[in-house]
Amino acid sequence: MSSRHCRLTGRKPGFGKQVSHSNRRTSRRWLPNTQRRRYWLPSENRHVVLTLSTKAIKTVDRRGIESVVAELRARGEKV
Repeated sequence: MSSRHCRLTGRKPGFGKQVSHSNRRTSRRWLPNTQRRRYWLPSENRHVVLTLSTKAIKTVDRRGIESVVAELRARGEKV
């Protein structure tokens, strides 16, 4: 199982405390809404599977998968 980490925006779980009515504090996590999405990459004639947050999915829809993959590769990530 992969971690809840967006490959485009870098969003990760947030950490904090849950406070009860009696003011007891326990640790908790806020998980980002990440989805596994499969995109067709026409330049390479293949599919790529990316774990993206919902904001990153909208970014891919706006900019296009080619420019997003180029940005990931420029950072040194394997796609």
